[in-house]
Amino acid sequence: MAPRKPFLLRLDPATHEALQRWADADLRSLNAQIEFLLRRALRDAGRMPAPDEQVKTAAEPPQPRADSVE
Repeated sequence: MAPRKPFLLRLDPATHEALQRWADADLRSLNAQIEFLLRRALRDAGRMPAPDEQVKTAAEPPQPRADSVE
């Protein structure tokens, strides 16, 4: 797994409590719930490819350059 980057996030108490209840209902930690929601928002906004697209892109062999000699 790739290393994670620590990040301090300040939330108002009502938002924190709502996120915690949602995380509990989904059997996730609060941190995992926030990451899940951020990834989903990024995908929905078209700013991050879906996980299956990331795997497909990483698995594809590199294309030869047009100016390369074979």
